[in-house]
Amino acid sequence: MSWRLDEFTAYVRDERNLSPNTLRAYEREVSQFVAFAGSEMGCTGPRGVSANVVRAYLAHLHGRKLARVSTQRALAALRTYFRFLGREGEVETNPAKVVPTPRAPKKIPEIVTALQLAELLEALPQDPVGRRDRALLELLYGSGLRASELVGLDLDDVDLSRRLARVWGKGSRERIVPFGREAERALRAYLPDRAAWRAQGRDVVAGEPLFVNQRGGRLSDRSLRRILDAAVFRVAMATHIHPHTLRHAFATHLLEAGMDLRTIQELLGHASLSTTQRYTHLDLAHLMETYNKAHPKA
Repeated sequence: MSWRLDEFTAYVRDERNLSPNTLRAYEREVSQFVAFAGSEMGCTGPRGVSANVVRAYLAHLHGRKLARVSTQRALAALRTYFRFLGREGEVETNPAKVVPTPRAPKKIPEIVTALQLAELLEALPQDPVGRRDRALLELLYGSGLRASELVGLDLDDVDLSRRLARVWGKGSRERIVPFGREAERALRAYLPDRAAWRAQGRDVVAGEPLFVNQRGGRLSDRSLRRILDAAVFRVAMATHIHPHTLRHAFATHLLEAGMDLRTIQELLGHASLSTTQRYTHLDLAHLMETYNKAHPKA
């Protein structure tokens, strides 16, 4: 009996319109489950999969010491997979649907202050690479973009005169995001260096990526992380910062300044307000920390 993996991939790509990262994750999770169900549970096809097989697979993932969020993602992929098979008449029920989702502990991300970010940016070198890195980090913090959204920007996605960026987020949803004067100034300073790298580059790719390396090729998510790690190391900052930390800082600082959650939701590109509401807890944690440090009766 066929597991119909290729057809499932086409379904989530063409009909569900998942982002490339989510698509790769779903392919990987379902392929690993099929291998487990066949080798460990003796399943020759999807009709042989029961809820107990799904539970056994989640227990297998837990035994590998995977984070709960990884187990949650695997279960979400399996629910989508068996929903597809049900639609195609391959199974009568969805065995993953009745399996409860493992609860992941809620983590409040570390808060980065505006002063820390200013220190980080001012320490960047005054050379072409430093100008690019400043433009990259100013826009990351100034717009609250995801790392993949930032490195995916093309030159014509950014309107410097109006300080707006057109972003393709999760599920290929388009949104328009504003950014501030500091990001605009940093981008204008960087663009001549970008043009020079593109003109003489050896890794020039199709299209016009906004952020490029010195060979003219598009920067990757991994390159962005390396740039941020190097900036943190340069100022010997005790706080660990990764690209998503700046996204959290963007949302938290706006919330502290009085912006409403609905607007922050639109800026971040969250499909659900409940995702944005984590920042209310984050802001409360920051207020409690300040209170405990400052109040004599705390």
